Amino acid sequence: MHFLTLKELSGDEILKTIKKAVEMKKNPKKYYNKLTNKTLAMIFQKTSTRTRISFESAMTQLGGHAQYLDWRTTNFTLGSLKDEVKCIARYVDVIMARVYKHEDVAAMAEASRVPVINGLCDKYHPCQAMADLMTVYEKFGKLKGIKLAYVGDGNNVCNTLIIGCAKTGMEIRVATPKGYEPLAEVVKYAQDQKNGKVILSNDYKQAVKGADVVYTDTWISMGQEADSKKRMDDFKGWTVNPEMMKLTNNAYFMHCLPAHRGYEVSDEVLDSERSIVYDQARNRLDVQKAILLMCLGVK
Repeated sequence: MHFLTLKELSGDEILKTIKKAVEMKKNPKKYYNKLTNKTLAMIFQKTSTRTRISFESAMTQLGGHAQYLDWRTTNFTLGSLKDEVKCIARYVDVIMARVYKHEDVAAMAEASRVPVINGLCDKYHPCQAMADLMTVYEKFGKLKGIKLAYVGDGNNVCNTLIIGCAKTGMEIRVATPKGYEPLAEVVKYAQDQKNGKVILSNDYKQAVKGADVVYTDTWISMGQEADSKKRMDDFKGWTVNPEMMKLTNNAYFMHCLPAHRGYEVSDEVLDSERSIVYDQARNRLDVQKAILLMCLGVK
């Protein structure tokens, strides 16, 4: 199966995969040979720290091998995207792609005879969202009923969290400045799940009040640098700081990293005891393992 948006999984399947990741984290040696002689092609249009290292380490720890492919050093820049993917799919067992446009990773999945995993695109970041939900599950022992406030830009991370929270019975409250709301099609899809709850506003105080988790991300994602001045002006006053956190239910703080200290989050919050950003980063490794096994049909 392909893993592109989180829409591919039911709420029960998301929870099952998360529980699998937790089990793998506790008992890594039990899974050392699960992907022996399997190869993952990792295709990168965008730069990466956590995605590249976690996937490469995941394959190594599962007994397989990962190949790093920089888009600029391949013939993706010369030939047809679908032609190149059809060739790659004949060499490897699974493909992970980190791209600018969702259309590119969707085209890869259409052309590929092996599973394609979305390592990030402009609309979705499903691997990150799965690690986020795993982290929440570890902290609370459940997902259903947990209130997560997302404050900031309604970007790819936000879009995917909306889907994941809605499917697993969480309440997600998204607060953005006007004009930076998440994709309307994603919100409608999530609301149609009729499981969790999705609340949108342009008031972060309303969103964080009584929340169990506060989540933010960069105001300027890769590819948006040309709009940086306007974005900085529009997001003025939206920094997650101690005053904002006081409105919550002694909430945990989450961020997918890299963080821009003093902008979307203050040092005091990022370095506080309630910050679990490094737990999130750590969980990319084991949730990636669980996703690989799921896509390859390995138990």
